[in-house]
Amino acid sequence: MWYQTKASKILGIQYPILQGPFGGNLSSVELVSIVSNAGGLGGYGAYTLSPQEIIEINQQIRLATNKPYNINLWVSDTDAADGSVSDEQFEKARQLFKPYFDELGIALPGKPAPFKARFENQVEVILHERPPVFSFMFGVPSADILEQCRRLGIVTVGAATTLDEAIFLESAGVDLIIASGFEAGGHRPSFLAPAESSTMGTFVLLQLIKEKVKTPVIAAGGIANGKGVAAALVLGADAAQIGTAFLATAESNATPVHKQMLFSDAAKYTTLSRAFTGRLGRGITSRIAKELVQQEKGFLPFPLQTQFMSHLRKAATEQEKWDMILFWGGQIAPVLKHVKAGDLMRSILEETTAYFDHLKA
Repeated sequence: MWYQTKASKILGIQYPILQGPFGGNLSSVELVSIVSNAGGLGGYGAYTLSPQEIIEINQQIRLATNKPYNINLWVSDTDAADGSVSDEQFEKARQLFKPYFDELGIALPGKPAPFKARFENQVEVILHERPPVFSFMFGVPSADILEQCRRLGIVTVGAATTLDEAIFLESAGVDLIIASGFEAGGHRPSFLAPAESSTMGTFVLLQLIKEKVKTPVIAAGGIANGKGVAAALVLGADAAQIGTAFLATAESNATPVHKQMLFSDAAKYTTLSRAFTGRLGRGITSRIAKELVQQEKGFLPFPLQTQFMSHLRKAATEQEKWDMILFWGGQIAPVLKHVKAGDLMRSILEETTAYFDHLKA
């Protein structure tokens, strides 16, 4: 059967379908459990959570499903040297974004407090709580952490945006590698070179990795239905990860407006931009992203830009100025059909099965 792959065996799941683990409070325990209970792998993005919050979320997921699930962290969660920026750099950002704050009638915020990296404390919780699957992006954990995961029976999954990153992940000994194409919504999880140099499509990246790497590969980016899953499997993927289609469902923690946008005509147009967080990410095209192209030198490093822009986002939301907000989403959004996660999962499985049954006929 099409679903009996190396990935489904390693992950201990029935179907090699992974739900993308959304960070920034977009994941939900309900969505994770629906996907896992249906035989796939639900995922929870935890990079913004404190260690105690991760413990609590992990316990909630365990109560909601007895099937495997995935918790995701960011190995590198800051681009700011010493967690801060100079007064000069901050003033440059203030002047660049001042017209937008003025338009909303709000004051420019003060300089963000220094940010302290959280990954070391977060990963201690992973090793203590032992979720079935631990995925990570923006780098590779230390050899010691990966060895502890192996000893504890935690499956490790790393994200690559280039062939070089996939080779690096394999040499580190991860169990599975995500081939993250540039069609995907959300941040580009590049870690060996600037994200701007990793704009390769999922199916090209997948084929390049399969030529050079023996570790099972998960295709991610531009997949939202069974046809996409079948195409990925035909090209050698051992599983497919689906983000935007699950983000748009009622059970995700995205706002109602965000979900409406993913089903609207606006979703036909997406942009890769650093304007909202300081790291390159794809979302529905916004006025700010368009107007500030080539202005990246004026942005603050991640996550200080996120903190800075949170004030603008709050005011724009209250005033319903949606063109000033980044709504994460991938290029595949215009084909979305399902608003319930269970219906989406059933449809994916039916379409993929129908494709492979047709080949046998």
